[in-house]
Amino acid sequence: MREKLDGMLGRIIIDADACPRPVLDLTQRLARERGWDVITVASFNHAIKSKCHVAVDDGPEAVDLRILNMCKAGDVVISQDWGLAAMVLAKGAHCLSPSGREYHHENMDAMLEIREAMAKHRRGGGKTKGPSKRSSADDERFERALRSLLK
Repeated sequence: MREKLDGMLGRIIIDADACPRPVLDLTQRLARERGWDVITVASFNHAIKSKCHVAVDDGPEAVDLRILNMCKAGDVVISQDWGLAAMVLAKGAHCLSPSGREYHHENMDAMLEIREAMAKHRRGGGKTKGPSKRSSADDERFERALRSLLK
């Protein structure tokens, strides 16, 4: 069992700039049930309703840097940013995508290589496909993964 921090079991930090509403709602509900704090971080351009919200400027990496600076070992971070996930893992925190994929050290190098190849392709004028439309299966997979991390 995790040691309590300020009366709570732990912290969930959400990269809320592009986080789907069902993920925000589900995370807040599960965190209340399990005794975890939720901190949302987004640029000031986003209207996020959260008990504990951190607004940052709209610079290209401002949200990622703020999350990285506040993240500690044992925290759970929710983000779809692979680069942020790699840095969070290096700090001893857990990281989960909004689709329910838990990031691990073992596959991070390959993921970052894919990210770089896709960025290079786009810089050269190529097109890449965006994320698929969110489905109820995504919500279910995310809930299972988050419940597992909060045990």
